[in-house]
Amino acid sequence: MARRFSFAVVVFSASAALGLAGAADAFTSRKSARVNPLSEQVFEVVPIAGGTGLDYWCGAGDYAVRALGAPMSAMVYVSRAMGPSDTTNRRSAVQFTLDVNMLAGAEPITNPPINRMNVGDAMQVRAALSFCHQLPTGF
Repeated sequence: MARRFSFAVVVFSASAALGLAGAADAFTSRKSARVNPLSEQVFEVVPIAGGTGLDYWCGAGDYAVRALGAPMSAMVYVSRAMGPSDTTNRRSAVQFTLDVNMLAGAEPITNPPINRMNVGDAMQVRAALSFCHQLPTGF
């Protein structure tokens, strides 16, 4: 009986460690949005429930700087408009890229309305990152 119990403890410990390693590798932005890479050029921002444009742009800018090492002067583009997440079961996600060639023919539009999130919407990483420090509405 003790042997079965110790084997179960070892299996449980190993599976828990593997599960934690995957969660620890995920990127979380300063406004708690999850950012998941889809390829070397495209990443998906999935904010917490009720996320606004501030959360999407903050996640994109934060990921570009801290995970990809992009300079503050680089441009970040919406490569897929808001829609269901490809990496989670969430209904709202936006995909971004630093590569203008990933826009599928859409023309880049610099400094769009903050909540629009259309393919081609673009801003400097510096501007996107600045949304991480915005106070909530009504504060």
